[in-house]
Amino acid sequence: MKARMDTGLVLAAALILFGFVPNLAAASEATLTAASCFPIGSPPGKPFEALVAEVNARGKGVVQIDLKGGAPAIGSPFTLTQKMSKGAYDIVGCTEAYFGNVLPEAPVLRFSDHTYAALRENGGLDYVQKLMAEKNIRYIARHHDFGPFHLWLSQPITGPDLTGLNLRVAPVYTAFFKSLGATVQRSTIAEVYTYMENGTVQGYGWPALGWVPPWIKVTKYRVEPGFYHAALHTLANLKSWNSLTQAQQDVLTAVGLELEGQSETTSAGFLAATKKQKDWMASEGMETITMEGADRDKWVAAALDAGWDEVLERSPEHGAALKKLFTK
Repeated sequence: MKARMDTGLVLAAALILFGFVPNLAAASEATLTAASCFPIGSPPGKPFEALVAEVNARGKGVVQIDLKGGAPAIGSPFTLTQKMSKGAYDIVGCTEAYFGNVLPEAPVLRFSDHTYAALRENGGLDYVQKLMAEKNIRYIARHHDFGPFHLWLSQPITGPDLTGLNLRVAPVYTAFFKSLGATVQRSTIAEVYTYMENGTVQGYGWPALGWVPPWIKVTKYRVEPGFYHAALHTLANLKSWNSLTQAQQDVLTAVGLELEGQSETTSAGFLAATKKQKDWMASEGMETITMEGADRDKWVAAALDAGWDEVLERSPEHGAALKKLFTK
């Protein structure tokens, strides 16, 4: 035994003598694999890419994120969070519209009447965190908010009745549009332009920001008011999260919370970006259809009722508790 130990000491000394010094910082650096629920480089994908870049810049020697790619190139966005919870990735950037199959209560993240800072104070996010932990998921932060969703159309409407329209949807607003008489279908982001151009659909739901510029050629109207919040969230595999040191967790949390605060829809940056986009759309000929009076009341109520009814049907107990925390 002593001979083997002496041999090991001699080998270590020789390595140091000839410059082969172990990189202790690199050895303590954790690398997390990540995936995005949106195509890399696309408008809705860029905020998570920005989070990854900031973590990697700030976390050198501590924690790094290896972004493997985005959906649909790496698979369906509807299964990405599910795969992450089972260990395929350590972290994902995703909208809650794509992980409702993992967490039935996920839609509440888009219905909030409160800022996310307030939800952290009143226990709303703690409640979500508890539910996610049961699915082996850790909630880190809402890293971006594209603002309210809108209905975008190729033809005008005169009120909240959507009968006769076939609309491209995501799970976010499917129940809402159907409750007002629309027929609906899903598609990839890449198919939206083609479907609008050839008349397969007459409209689609999409956030105020994160909009795809070429769509201006096939989109003639934006409907006001908007509804819900188009939020993007950073989620981690809970086992992976628990394996990190406090310092590594702190880097991820700090970056996530900073981006969360910057993306509040009341921030100067958000308001300036929204004005800039609306001005550009108007300059390209897009018109605004504004619901007023009773029509507005029906539009807003239909959105909220359809959304919360869906949550309460899926999860009566937790849905009721969350509604008290997420609404005023």
